Amino acid sequence: MNSPKRYLVTSALPYANGLKHIGHLAGAYLPADIYVRYLRAMKKDVVYVSGSDEHGAAITIQAMKEQTTPREIVDKYHAILKQNMADLGISFDIYHRTSDPIHHETAQEFFTSLNNRGELEVKETEQFFDEEAKTFLADRYIVGTCPVCGHPNAYGDQCEKCGSSLSPEMLINPRSTLSGNAPVMRATKHWFLPLNKHENFLREWILTEHKEDWKTNVLGQCKSWLDAGLQPRAVTRDLDWGVQVPLADAQGKVLYVWFDAPIGYISATKQWALDNKKEWEPYWHDKDTKLVHFIGKDNIVFHCIIFPVMLKLHGNVLPENVPSNEFMNLEGDKMSTSRGWSIEMEDYINDWIRKDNGGDSMADVLRYYLTSISPETKDSEFTWKGFQDANNNELVSIFGNFVNRTFVLMHKLCKGKVPVLHADIMDESDRRLFTEISASKSRVESLLEQYKFRDAQFEVIDLARKGNKYMQDKQPWIVAKQTGENGLPNAEAQQQIDNCLHICLQLTANLSILVNPFLPFTARKLCYMMKVVDKMLDWENAGKSKLLSVGYSLREPQLLFRKIDDTEIAAQIEKLKLKTRAMEEAKQASGETSPSQPEPAIDKPVDVSEKENPVKPEIVFDDFAKVDLRIGTVIKCEKVEKADKLLRLEVDLGFETRTVVSGIAMHFTPEEVLGKQVTVVANLAPRKMRGIESKGMILMAEDKNGKLHFVNPEGKIDEGSGVS
Repeated sequence: MNSPKRYLVTSALPYANGLKHIGHLAGAYLPADIYVRYLRAMKKDVVYVSGSDEHGAAITIQAMKEQTTPREIVDKYHAILKQNMADLGISFDIYHRTSDPIHHETAQEFFTSLNNRGELEVKETEQFFDEEAKTFLADRYIVGTCPVCGHPNAYGDQCEKCGSSLSPEMLINPRSTLSGNAPVMRATKHWFLPLNKHENFLREWILTEHKEDWKTNVLGQCKSWLDAGLQPRAVTRDLDWGVQVPLADAQGKVLYVWFDAPIGYISATKQWALDNKKEWEPYWHDKDTKLVHFIGKDNIVFHCIIFPVMLKLHGNVLPENVPSNEFMNLEGDKMSTSRGWSIEMEDYINDWIRKDNGGDSMADVLRYYLTSISPETKDSEFTWKGFQDANNNELVSIFGNFVNRTFVLMHKLCKGKVPVLHADIMDESDRRLFTEISASKSRVESLLEQYKFRDAQFEVIDLARKGNKYMQDKQPWIVAKQTGENGLPNAEAQQQIDNCLHICLQLTANLSILVNPFLPFTARKLCYMMKVVDKMLDWENAGKSKLLSVGYSLREPQLLFRKIDDTEIAAQIEKLKLKTRAMEEAKQASGETSPSQPEPAIDKPVDVSEKENPVKPEIVFDDFAKVDLRIGTVIKCEKVEKADKLLRLEVDLGFETRTVVSGIAMHFTPEEVLGKQVTVVANLAPRKMRGIESKGMILMAEDKNGKLHFVNPEGKIDEGSGVS
C-alpha cells in the first residue's frame, strides 16, 4: 500500500489473568510502540489500540486459584497491566477491555452478521463433561498425562513442560480440574467457522500478495497450516464467563475467546472514537487504512489465518502486515510465569523505576536492551549481565557520555550558549559528520518502515558513537590551552572550539529526534536540557544541521543514565533463583508437579560468573548433526572499511574459497590472522554485513577475560576436512 490515509496499529490483547513478563513486552508491545511513535513523529493519522482479554477459561481458572470471582480477577489485573504499560512508555491511544459492554455488543453483532449470512456451520460434537460438577469442560479444565513427554499434569490444550500443542482427547487418563474425576463424553451443539472453504483466498492473499513484505517466519508458519489443510473451527463453547451467544437456542454458551478477543481491536477503536468525537468506521472499512498487527509467534495462526477470514466475511480491511516476533528466553531457559522463570513487568518497575534513583531512565534502559536483543527472526535471550553491559557500555559510555561531554564543554568553553559555526574554517571531518547526521535519518527511517527495530536502534547509537570519535579527534579541551595574553583561548583556537561544539550540539538535537521512538523518556529529558518544546521531535526536523539557534542558552547537563553495579545484578539473579524455587515447592505441595520433573536450571548453587556464560538449552544429536564444520586456511585478510570490529577473510576450504566477515578486529590484526587454519561453520546461511556477503562463521573461544582464541587443529591438516 502506498501512502495510506491512516494507520491502525494493534498489539495482541494480553490475558488479564495475572502479571505479564518482559518477554510479552518485547514481543508485541515495545515494537508496536516504537513504530507508532515514529508514525506520530511523521504526523501520520495513526490509532494504536490494545486492551485486556478478559474472557476464557484462563480467567475462571485463575479466579478459582485466588478464591474469588472472574470479575474481580479481570478488574485487578486489567488495572495492573494498564499501569505497567504506561510506566514502560507504551503509548496506546486506548487500552480497552473485552468485558466492556461496547465489546459485548460489537462481538455479538459480528457473530450475528456472519451467522445470518450462512457463513457459520452448526454441528453436534462430543465434548468432555464433568458429571459431578454438571458442566462441559473447556480445554484448560482438563489435565492428564502428556502423550509426548509423559508429564502427568498437561492441560487439554498444551503441555507446559514440553510445549506440545494438544487437544483433550489426546491426554492419557484425563481428569477434571473441578472435581478430580475422569470426565465422560457428551454431545453438545456448537457453531463453526469453516476455514476449509477459504484456503484459496488465504493462499493467494498470504503466499502471493505478501510473499515479499511479510517476515519469513510468518509466511512459513502460515504455509505449514495451509499445507496441512484447514478444518472448521468452533466459535462457541459451553462456559458461563464470556460474551453470550445472541441466539435463543444457545443458552449457556459463549463466544470462544479466540473469536471474541480480536474483535476487541474493533470495539476498542469504537470506544476511542466515542471518547475523541471521531468516526471509527474508516479505520476498519476504508481501503486506504493500513492495518498492522504486532504479535508473538504463538498468535500467528489467529492473526494471519482465522481473523483475516472473519474480517473478509464481515467486510473489514485486512492487515497489511503482521510483524510477529519469536520468543525471548531468560538466562538459558524458556521464560515461564508458571515456573517462576520470568521477570514480570511489575517486578522490574518496582525494582528499577519506582525505587531507583534513575527513575524513568530505567524504563528506557529496559526498552533499549529488549530492542537490542529483539527476537525479530529467531528466539533471543535476556541475561542480567547483558542488561548491565548494554546500559554501562552503550547507553552510559556512548550515548550519555557524548551528550554529557558536549554540554559540559559548551558551558565551560562557550559560556553556556550555542556557539557560532565558522564555515570558512570547516574541515573534512566537520562536513563528514553533518553528512552522517543526514544519512542516519534516512537509514533509521528505512529500517523502521521495514519493522527492523533492532537495526534501526543500532543506527542511532552508532551515530552517537561517531559523535564521540569526532569530539575525541577534535579535543576542544586541548585546543582551549592555546591561549592569548588574557589567558583565554586565542581567536583561532576559539573558532575551532566553536565549530566542534556547534556541530556536537546539532548532533545532540538530532539524536533526541532519532532516539525518541525507542527511548521517549530520554528524548524528553534532552528537550528539557536544550530548552526546546517537544515539537522539535517531529521527524521532519531530523537530519537538519540548524536545529539549535546560535547564541541560545542551554541548561546545565543532567546525567541521562547511571551505571549499574555488579551487586544489583547479583541480587536480581538471586531473586530469580528464590522465586523459581518457591514456585516449584508450592506446586509440589499442591500436587501439581511430579517429583521427577527436571528442576529449573537456576535451582542449583549459583555463581554469578557462571551465569554470565550460561550453557545454552539442550539439543539432541540430530540438531548437532545439521552443522557442517570444516577446516580452512585464511589466505587473505583485511579490515572492513568504517567497521572497527570487522575483518574480511578469504578462507580456502579445499573445495572452494569463501568470504567470511568476522567480528574479531578488536582482538587480532589482519597480519595475525593471515595463514591461520580455522574451523568454519560451512553451511550457515549467508548474511550481509556492511554490504559484504559473509558465507560462514569462524569458531572462536572466549576466555574469562574476554579475549578471543581460534578453535583450530593442533597441527596442519588438509583444507575441507570435516570436524565431528
